[in-house]
Amino acid sequence: MGESVKSKIRTIPDFPKQGIMFRDITTLLKDARGFRKVVDDLVQRYVGIHIDIVVGLEARGFILGGAVAYQLGKGFVPIRKAGKLPAETESYEYELEYGTDTVEVHKDSIKKGDKVLIVDDLLATGGTATAAAKLVEKLGGEIVEIAFIIDLPDVGGRKKLQEAGYRMFALCEFEGE
Repeated sequence: MGESVKSKIRTIPDFPKQGIMFRDITTLLKDARGFRKVVDDLVQRYVGIHIDIVVGLEARGFILGGAVAYQLGKGFVPIRKAGKLPAETESYEYELEYGTDTVEVHKDSIKKGDKVLIVDDLLATGGTATAAAKLVEKLGGEIVEIAFIIDLPDVGGRKKLQEAGYRMFALCEFEGE
């Protein structure tokens, strides 16, 4: 699966800044077979595992997480950047390389003891994924796993998530590229 997924992901050099190799999944999403394969492979991984809610991270995690939740017959919860959700929210602030950022979720979206699968497109530093997991736990949810299409292992996110005690899974890696 990894190589067929990788072949459908466009790489854009020097975006959003010099030296960054941006992994663009829009080419994968527009490919009907590729998109179906990604969703099907993630769904197959979680069939038979107790999951109550699928959480997707803004913004590409909404696309993938929504499709996975639908196929698993589970509810979907978005985690968004601060100020984007209309009802009462819980927030979690986390460190960036230069400064901080905040993610939010509706307070009533996850109940104590809910088993939660977090889905996003790409794991780089792990900052947003870790913040999302901490936010879910703040509401009493329990993280089953954090799933991605792409892992960039050289950037350190996998190590960060594992050191924090979270299980993670990715369909493909772009190592040293």
